[in-house]
Amino acid sequence: MKGQMDTELGKIIVDEDVLAKYAGSAAVECFGVVGMASVNMKDGIVKLLKRDNLRHGVNVSLENEKLMIELHIIVAYEVSILAVAENLVDNVKYKVEEYTGMEVGKIVVCVEGVKVVS
Repeated sequence: MKGQMDTELGKIIVDEDVLAKYAGSAAVECFGVVGMASVNMKDGIVKLLKRDNLRHGVNVSLENEKLMIELHIIVAYEVSILAVAENLVDNVKYKVEEYTGMEVGKIVVCVEGVKVVS
């Protein structure tokens, strides 16, 4: 899947990895998000990703000319998961639309774990 936009000068194609990395970067900037999570479906193990692996906690697809983004996150202990998720959706939607010029149709937030932050 590649994001695509047509302009009067030609066609712009954006790779899925670029969209996923940008969405992951926007996600970890949000208050209450400790980081992105990688889920090993075989073992059921959740791993906190380092900053250079943000793409692995994000799935991006294109449906009906709109981006669908799925974010797997780990949240900080003692913060409202609902408030974090709402802030995350607003921030990622705004930044991805501003950055790419493509419309975001849906963002799914999957909270994979909670971590105590000192």
